[in-house]
Amino acid sequence: MTIPVFEDLSIARRTILRRVPFDEIDVPVSLLNAIEERFGARLTPAEAVDRILRDVRERGDDALCDWAQRLDNYAGPLEIAPEHCAAALAALDPALREAINLAIARLTRFHQRQVRTSWIEFDAEGALGQIITPLRRVGIYVPGGAAPLPSSLLHAAVPARVAGVEEIIVCTPPQRNGEIDPTVLAAAAAVGVSRVFAIGGAQAIGAMAYGTASVPRVDKIVGPGNLFVVLAKRAVYGVVGIESLPGPTETLVIADAHANPRLVAADLLAQAEHVLASAILITPDRALATQVQAEVARQLELLPTQNAAAAAAAMTGRGGVVLVPDLDTAFEIANEYAPEHLCLLIDDPWRHVGKVRNAGGVFLGERSFEVLGDYVAGPSHIMPTGGTARFASPVNVDDFRKMISLVALNDAALRRIGPAAARLADAEGLAAHAAAVRARLEG
Repeated sequence: MTIPVFEDLSIARRTILRRVPFDEIDVPVSLLNAIEERFGARLTPAEAVDRILRDVRERGDDALCDWAQRLDNYAGPLEIAPEHCAAALAALDPALREAINLAIARLTRFHQRQVRTSWIEFDAEGALGQIITPLRRVGIYVPGGAAPLPSSLLHAAVPARVAGVEEIIVCTPPQRNGEIDPTVLAAAAAVGVSRVFAIGGAQAIGAMAYGTASVPRVDKIVGPGNLFVVLAKRAVYGVVGIESLPGPTETLVIADAHANPRLVAADLLAQAEHVLASAILITPDRALATQVQAEVARQLELLPTQNAAAAAAAMTGRGGVVLVPDLDTAFEIANEYAPEHLCLLIDDPWRHVGKVRNAGGVFLGERSFEVLGDYVAGPSHIMPTGGTARFASPVNVDDFRKMISLVALNDAALRRIGPAAARLADAEGLAAHAAAVRARLEG
């Protein structure tokens, strides 16, 4: 397998660097066929999601059980007993348990630096301020099935805990054997999740958004998922808070002649093995591009068959190498692309980090690679995808808190600023607004 190399930037921008709007994603015929088989009608993914959400809203637990049986072949209890989670943690390999505890500790320490507190400023005209308060209950969706991600649970739950959220519930789909992944259960116990439900897909999002007899309604839903989960999150936004609409993972590596081609290839493949991932190298060095091509081919042969197949599909279909005249151009393209992960495998990356404007996370140097960020570095790995890093941030403490404005002004403030408020109300044609001001000025 040879990964493509793009020397013409205009072609690269039309192909691997092009951002496809969410509603223009091509749906494979195989997926449409699968939906028709399960639903008895030729539905789009969005139509299938709407049908599930409507059913969960109307029939609650009965709908959850029916969809679990139909989509996941699962007939077990909706909720996983806390003792099962505790038992999973106790039975975990000690080295893996230590790794989970290390991740929790580093995530906690990082996010504690972000915590903001309420403030009130008093002066001669009264007081203004902000009340910072945590959300009461949040829901975390944790991908499961063929690819359970306990790390995603930790990277959402720890910032929520630091924020002071009272109750954290988790929904995660069963595996093909009908069981919840034991490492996910262990992670839930380790981080102190309140409740865990064996519910996946759009039905899990509906359950957390609307609430059922078994699943409590939450204030906000966070976490990655497949196309159906993301469509469901978009559909329930406004009923509950949604942190983002995360798409397939993506990494963009900027490397120069100083980079080790073996490590560049390893970093590209580390993300490319995710389903539908994008992995792109931008470099001004043609020799490096050639060496990375060879390294990708070599390292693919060392991966397990399933991982290699996913990575090869990503590298040839949604990835490649873009040759640029210089590093300034590389950063210009990176800011246009706004990647989830931006990896700087260049000489003296600190000298260039100020050029970064758009990225979910930036990783400086060969010893600060993205896989560490996936697990134990400190920041949450739930980062903006699909170019949304132009305006969005990784999951953080503020995702689990809200601000309430506090206004406590006195008569001196009324006399000074009231006339301006009345004039603005008059300009907007809001007579009752203006009258409320003047009633106090004249009183």
